[in-house]
Amino acid sequence: MAHAPLLLGADHAGFALKETLKTALRRSGIPFQDLTPVFTEGDDYPPIASRVAKEVGRSGGLGVLVCGTGHGMDVAANRRKGIRAIVARTPEDGVIAREHNHANILVLGGRVTTPRRAAAIVRAWLHATPSRAERHVRRVQQLDA
Repeated sequence: MAHAPLLLGADHAGFALKETLKTALRRSGIPFQDLTPVFTEGDDYPPIASRVAKEVGRSGGLGVLVCGTGHGMDVAANRRKGIRAIVARTPEDGVIAREHNHANILVLGGRVTTPRRAAAIVRAWLHATPSRAERHVRRVQQLDA
């Protein structure tokens, strides 16, 4: 797990799920910083994803983004060099993305992920460790080139 607080961000379609995740994170003792603490009807996901991605890149920490399906935030976050954002639908998705791809931003869909499933995905992703296997390191280096 990262030493820096987990950075959170959500648009209007992911805000409610992000709020439930904050409760689960508090219960688990996981420090976080919410970069979108106020609900804004009809806000746009690209600036939110960009802000979280910028801070993750700067801090070397981890982030969680939530929008309607996760795909918009995923595309927007991955535009920033050094960011490896992935959409996860299952805890296994999160683990493999963290281990094999060294994912530093987890993206969830507020309209398609239950709070219980989201908490399980975040927990699994946070407890996974990036693989140091040569093939995984080589592939991540290619992504970051």
